Amino acid sequence: MFKFQKVFLFVLVLFLAACSSDYAPKPRGFFRIDLPKKSYENYSSGCNYSFKIPTYAAVWNDSSQHTNECWKNVVFPTINGRVHLSYYPVTSPKLLIELMENARKLAFKHTVKADGIDESRINNPKHHVYGLYYEISGNTASSIQFFVTDSSKHFLRGALYFYTEPQADSLAPLIQFVKKDIDVMLESLEWK
Repeated sequence: MFKFQKVFLFVLVLFLAACSSDYAPKPRGFFRIDLPKKSYENYSSGCNYSFKIPTYAAVWNDSSQHTNECWKNVVFPTINGRVHLSYYPVTSPKLLIELMENARKLAFKHTVKADGIDESRINNPKHHVYGLYYEISGNTASSIQFFVTDSSKHFLRGALYFYTEPQADSLAPLIQFVKKDIDVMLESLEWK
C-alpha cells in the first residue's frame, strides 16, 4: 500500500507541475518560404523573342511531346514552379485566330475548379506586343495564363504552374511573387 501511495503522490506532483505552464495549442501552419531578391537579366532565345527573367530562374527547353525548339520553360527551382512558354510562328490570319481561341479555351478549362477568372489586356505598342492575361483564382492547376502576339508574325502563350497540390491560400504569396516576374517578362518582351 505504501508503494501505491508513493506512485500516486509522484503522479499528482507531476500533474500539478504540468498544469502551471501557459501552454496553448498552436494552429496548424506551413513552412515559411524565403523568397529570393528581385533582380533581372536579359534572356534571348534562338527563337524570335527575348525578354527579361529573374536571376534566380533558369530557362530550359520543353522536353514534352509535340513541342518544338521554341517552346521553353522558365523554371523557378527554389519555389518549385515554372512558366511554360509555347511559341508559334504566325503564317496566316486564320492560324492567328485559331491560336488565340485555343489559348482562351485552355485558360477557361480551369472553370471547373476556379472561383473566378479575371481577364485583362496586354497592350505594348512600343514593342508591338498585344494579348490577353488571365488571372485564375481558386484551387486550380494554373493560376496565371497569357498569350501575346504582334498580330502578324509571332504568337507566344504562357502558363504558370507550381508542382504541388493546388491550395490557393497557401500558394497565394508565391503566385503574387511570380506574377511580378511575369509582368516584367511581358513588359520587356521584344520580337526579333
